[in-house]
Amino acid sequence: MIKKGETLPQHPDISLWLDSYNDIFSDFDPRATEVRAISVDFLDEAKRAAVDKDEGLALNLLVPKGKRDRKSEPIIEHRLRNHFERHHKILKKETRTLIRTGVLFVLAGVLIMAIAAYVLVNYEGKTVLASFLLILLEPAGWFFFWEGLDIIIFKPKDKKAELSFYKKLSHAKINFSSY
Repeated sequence: MIKKGETLPQHPDISLWLDSYNDIFSDFDPRATEVRAISVDFLDEAKRAAVDKDEGLALNLLVPKGKRDRKSEPIIEHRLRNHFERHHKILKKETRTLIRTGVLFVLAGVLIMAIAAYVLVNYEGKTVLASFLLILLEPAGWFFFWEGLDIIIFKPKDKKAELSFYKKLSHAKINFSSY
């Protein structure tokens, strides 16, 4: 019995009702189950269900009793697992690439500002070319610096929810049950 002030325990599983196995796959993809694209609707429902779940969950797919095909289930499980693992790896790689790009932008900005400082200290006001370089280099240095910080700090956050989803489901146990 739940007492006043207590919260209900979170159940770590995700359960999704399916009308048939076809609900998992795209309606527009006529290929065999082994290579058929996963449905965007199925992924959206799984994302909504997984948003507040921790890792170590199970994905329970509930199929009508008369429509279950136990021979297809290992193939579907393998297909789902491959999809989740592949997209998790892709998103991890994209995130690392973003951070690497951001670091390069920051370093380029610092280098450009250092060149601007050198021009300022050694050639300020001596030539038109030096003045032009200062006008060009200072905003360019700041642009690269701030754009790099934006890429490092904010861009990975855009991918965080999706990365978390694919990480959770790449390690999830996939079960089929009848209803």
